[in-house]
Amino acid sequence: MKLAILSRNSKLYSTRRLVEAARLRGHSVRVLDPLRCYMHISSGSFTMHYKGKPIAGYDAVIPRIGASVTRYGTAVLRQLELMGSYSPNPSDAILRARDKLRAHQLLAAQGIGMPATVFGDNPDDTADLLSMLGPPPRVIKLNEGTQGAGVMLTEKLSASRSVGEALRGLYANFVVQEFIAEAEGADLRCFVVGDAVMASMRRQAPEGDFRSNLHRGGTAEPVQATPEEQRVAVRAAQVLGLSVAGVDLIRSQRGPLVLEVNSTPGLEGIEQVCAKDLAGAIVDHVAARIDK
Repeated sequence: MKLAILSRNSKLYSTRRLVEAARLRGHSVRVLDPLRCYMHISSGSFTMHYKGKPIAGYDAVIPRIGASVTRYGTAVLRQLELMGSYSPNPSDAILRARDKLRAHQLLAAQGIGMPATVFGDNPDDTADLLSMLGPPPRVIKLNEGTQGAGVMLTEKLSASRSVGEALRGLYANFVVQEFIAEAEGADLRCFVVGDAVMASMRRQAPEGDFRSNLHRGGTAEPVQATPEEQRVAVRAAQVLGLSVAGVDLIRSQRGPLVLEVNSTPGLEGIEQVCAKDLAGAIVDHVAARIDK
């Protein structure tokens, strides 16, 4: 298999692991910086150059596209798809997952459990919008934030209004969600490859915070997700069109609730915590699809 990995930095842990796993299995692999790829598009014809030379013929591409380059990175990925490359996470699926509001709408339409969510645009509607959600505390999330950035907890109505006004003043899109107190600052990261959860870990927020992201100082331990949690995680990834995903669940009194579906889940934390070769699982999944 001739494999490309779209990544801005070949030294990142996740990128290095994917390269190692591919080469260990005898595949040809190259890391391409999406911002150095440029495209020629004409009727029925798609070509691409990379650092001054034409590139083509990749059987598959694994995208590791950061949030800051979503627009251009997905355009490059789409071009490769149109040139015949398979991707476990197609460009449109990544765009669906990156837009939190769109993802919540699509998941809710399929009956997947999640915290109640509200969204609005006009400041004059703020009071009624918040009343639709119920009493505080509330969680406010930037629509395209990652790794816990842009996620805030407001414990009073006045605080919710103030944060909303500040974000609107910055022309930022955000959603407001109910706060699930019984989770006690913990969530479950399920790593989905294909139609299975390959690893899962429980993440706990540090004292004084409610965000459990490891980049925010959270801690993690391996856990066995329940059959219901595995079913929800796989289904959430499938609804968005992702074959590789980090699905964040929260354990609530009404069952597992989806917080977020990450289309570019990091490997470092969960591989080390769970002692699993997830990079190898991804490469094997891609190779199996190419052989069909």
